This record gives sequence, C-alpha cells and structure tokens, in this order.
Amino acid sequence: MTAGRLPLAWGATPEDLARRYPADTILAGPVLTLTRAVDVDAPRELTWRWLCQIAVAPYSYDWIDNRGRQSPRALTPGADRLRVGQPMAVVFELVSVDAPHQWTAVTVRRGRSLFGPVAMTFAAEPSGAASRIVCRLTVTQGGPLSRLRARVLAWGDLVMMRRQLLNLKSLAERDARR
Repeated sequence: MTAGRLPLAWGATPEDLARRYPADTILAGPVLTLTRAVDVDAPRELTWRWLCQIAVAPYSYDWIDNRGRQSPRALTPGADRLRVGQPMAVVFELVSVDAPHQWTAVTVRRGRSLFGPVAMTFAAEPSGAASRIVCRLTVTQGGPLSRLRARVLAWGDLVMMRRQLLNLKSLAERDARR
C-alpha cells in the first residue's frame, strides 16, 4: 500500500517515508522529497546487485533513456563494485556507497541543467527472506521556477522510476527463481 500522495510517493510505506536516507541531507535549502519503493521476492544481496546495474544502463524506458538499446538482462560482472565519483544513469555521480545496502548520487552539470540539483539514494532493504527497493530523491525548490521544475520532475520521475523499479524487481526475481 502506498503512503503519501502521487507524485511524491509510489509504493512507499509509512516506514519508508519516515526513514532517513543520505539523499535527505545533501542538498542545501528547501527540497521536494520523492520516495518510490517496490517489494522484491529475492534476497537482498541479489537485489543489491541489480541496483548496481544502474551504473550500466537505466532500466526504465530504454527507447527514451538508452537511445533504444535494451538494458542488459544479465548481471554485468563487476558492476556491483561501485566507487565514489563513478557515473550513474548518465546524469548522476556517486557520492557515497554502503554496500550491499545503499548508494547515493547527485546530479552532474548536465543533470543539473536538465533537472536542477537532485540527490538520489537507492537502497536494498531486507524484508524477511526477500527484499525491498527504496529510492529517495530530493530536488531543490528554492524559488518559484525551481519549485515548478521540481513538481514537473516529480511527475516525470514517477513514470520513469516506476518502470525502472518494476524492471529491476522482475530481473532480480527471475534470477532468484533460477
């Protein structure tokens, strides 16, 4: 069940919304907080490896985010060896890694010109024998224009992130069944 309202939350529980993530403390000034989450019927370690694949490809709508190339359907060897400074999803750069739990990135110059300053944490949370992916984004919204841009981004991100999370869920669950 989703707590909160669209477009700010999708799939998030009240606990997800209350939990603090590194993305919550990176940006200065007023921010809009977005939380997206999905349950994954796979062990946390496998879910973590699929979250690391975002360094390789976007896993959302490939015809938009990946120039029509399909995101890999198999784990890329070594993709889970994340390092600070590494690019993630083309417009982000890793600022912290807490393997196998979470990674956090911020927009690089290209990303800031498109979306403004954004911080993003992806977490693989344990959930019994399974796991949960939680993504927290914070988007600056200091002035009227940045508040409008943050709200537009929230709706666009909801569409893209939902597809991304469902794709990663499907791939992790497929691998867990093997």
